[in-house]
Amino acid sequence: MGFVIENLPRFLEGAWTTIQLATLSCTIGLMLALPIALARLSRNLVLRGISTAYVFFFRGTPLLAQIFLIYYGSGQFRHELASVGLWAFFRDPWVCALLSLTLNTAAYTSEILRGAIQSIPRGEIEAARALGLKPPLLLRLVILPRAIQIGWPAYTNEIVYQIQATSLVSIITIMDITGVARAVGARDFTFFEAFGLAASLYLVLVYGFIFVARQIEQRLNAHLMRPETARPRKLGGLIR
Repeated sequence: MGFVIENLPRFLEGAWTTIQLATLSCTIGLMLALPIALARLSRNLVLRGISTAYVFFFRGTPLLAQIFLIYYGSGQFRHELASVGLWAFFRDPWVCALLSLTLNTAAYTSEILRGAIQSIPRGEIEAARALGLKPPLLLRLVILPRAIQIGWPAYTNEIVYQIQATSLVSIITIMDITGVARAVGARDFTFFEAFGLAASLYLVLVYGFIFVARQIEQRLNAHLMRPETARPRKLGGLIR
């Protein structure tokens, strides 16, 4: 208990860093994922080829290798990046960590969206077109809401993975939960206590998010979860 009381403030700071990285990367990644998913579904060969190559690379290589490639690899192009004013960003480990996580989750999320869009019953889209909805309105009012409803369980898993994946950024000096655990454990040789506390914080974050995600899922599917409409009523000994 003394270990927890002494080190909890540092771990909470690390948890805040983890939350920031997970939230920002998932938010920006989701915004990138939509055009990537639409490009994957496009009839334009150039757009489909570029988006497919992007997804192929980021889903097919380890996240740790991507972090190293962006953080350490960008140092080889320091003069080129400095000439266009980007070196100030790439020399910052926090920015590189956020960029790596964002690009990675965008690839996975785009595939979730693509699969969800393809799962929408064709009749719903044809009915919306019959009402005269133009493609932008069709996308905003019909396709995206249905895709979110269909893909939400899979996207929940992606966010859980992203929360856990933030632990990899500690390798480039980011003091997230895992980074703090490594520092505290190395300082006092209390690795069991440090990583035990880190694991407990990850459990709180993951299952806290899962609880919220389930509430959102229930609201998305509220029209399918009304027991009063699904359960037969008895009246005078007869079932109606």
